[in-house]
Amino acid sequence: MTMDAAPDYQHQPPPAEAASAEARLKGHLGHLTTGEESAFEEFRKLAAKEGLYTPATDVKKASHDDGTLIRYLRARKFVPQEAFAQFKDTEIWRKDNDLDALYEKIDIHDYQEARSVYPQWTGRRDRRGIPVYLYEVGKLDSKKMIAYSSSTSKSKEKGPSPSRMLRLFALYENLTRFVMPLCSAVPGRPNPETPVDQSNNIVDISHVGLKQFWNLKSHMQDASTLATAHYPETLDRIFIIGAPSFFPTVWGWIKKWFDPITTSKIFILSHKQVLPTLISFIDIANIPMKYGGELDFECGKTPVLDQQVRDCLSIAAGSDAERLFLSAPVRWIDAGDDEMTALGVGSIDGKQRKEAVATLHSLAVRVATSSSRHTQRQGTETVGAPASRPFTHHNQTALPGRPASKGQATPSSQPTGIQPAPNADLSVASLHDQPVPAGGVLQHHLQNGGPPEKISMPTPPAQMERTKTDFFTPPSDPSEIKTLE
Repeated sequence: MTMDAAPDYQHQPPPAEAASAEARLKGHLGHLTTGEESAFEEFRKLAAKEGLYTPATDVKKASHDDGTLIRYLRARKFVPQEAFAQFKDTEIWRKDNDLDALYEKIDIHDYQEARSVYPQWTGRRDRRGIPVYLYEVGKLDSKKMIAYSSSTSKSKEKGPSPSRMLRLFALYENLTRFVMPLCSAVPGRPNPETPVDQSNNIVDISHVGLKQFWNLKSHMQDASTLATAHYPETLDRIFIIGAPSFFPTVWGWIKKWFDPITTSKIFILSHKQVLPTLISFIDIANIPMKYGGELDFECGKTPVLDQQVRDCLSIAAGSDAERLFLSAPVRWIDAGDDEMTALGVGSIDGKQRKEAVATLHSLAVRVATSSSRHTQRQGTETVGAPASRPFTHHNQTALPGRPASKGQATPSSQPTGIQPAPNADLSVASLHDQPVPAGGVLQHHLQNGGPPEKISMPTPPAQMERTKTDFFTPPSDPSEIKTLE
């Protein structure tokens, strides 16, 4: 086998400016150019004409949210016809594999088994609000992978795609239906006008030998191929750490396992570059301890939510409630009153579950900009900066650091941990389908391999239009909502 003499992966950390919130906004909802706006309108007209997209009306949400549609445009460089072709292929693929039903019915044991062999959400976000995933490849030894292969071959999930792929589909559905909407809705993140629809990945290949790499070839290809074809622009970047000494030599053939867009987002970090680079993107409290951070997390553990999320979240009572909330199939529904309810789905011992497992209070506000005119159709209010908005939920409790408005509890009564979820009014809920974007090729080096002294975030204007976050807009199903009352 001939090896490439000069591997072309990004062997230097990304530039310091890439860690800012501003760097990821080009081509994203709320920050489109005039040309991109025109392409967006043409794409929607194409999809509507073919019956694959239903625009919003005064009484009904659109069949697909704008963020999802823009992902396809961004993946195809804002060429409407090419974006529509990929979107159409995905819609057919979703129907053929009955993706919605798969996620609703998948056995939770099968789901958790699949989760153990793919990247796992740490429960934390980077400085831009993007979820941070960890993938410890060294744990995928031959014994574990043989057992997983055997399990998928006996799986009850059936469809035109292999069983191993059906489980992988469910993981991507969790990314778009649970993790991304949660990260988008939590208040206080930079650029609330733009949905969080990317993931930031730390891939640890420490102690992985050449044979193990080769044995994992098809396993890794499955995930990359699926994301490129049907979940485009979901990847922000991949930081590979712990690369063995032979890695530069074999990169020439490893890179052929993945599409060029994916490889352009891979950055190989030396031991000295790991912590400085991760700190430039991720607060040290959200970096796993084994890489120099403060977070007690490794693959196989339940995600550890950051305090900002916990302050706005209530999880149903029960000794196993938090683990099932964070490591089993869940999707969000709009509960009204600036709240979202997490609906636990999947099957346990053959019995399908559908139960409210958590509530997220005080959703982030969405800023209406020149390229998010659809927000104005939903009705807006002109107010001051987002931080001035009072936090309200069933118990009328103010967020830490914010003044309590009339009728709210004082800060001393603010819950400090996860509290039992109040009863959500599901009769007014609408089901949340979800989407997902990524940065382009990074070609500049991080000076001296060190983090920037300050992360630059855009300053919000003094006055702006805004509404409750409404990025994820699947069709409502009143009959299903009725069964939950």
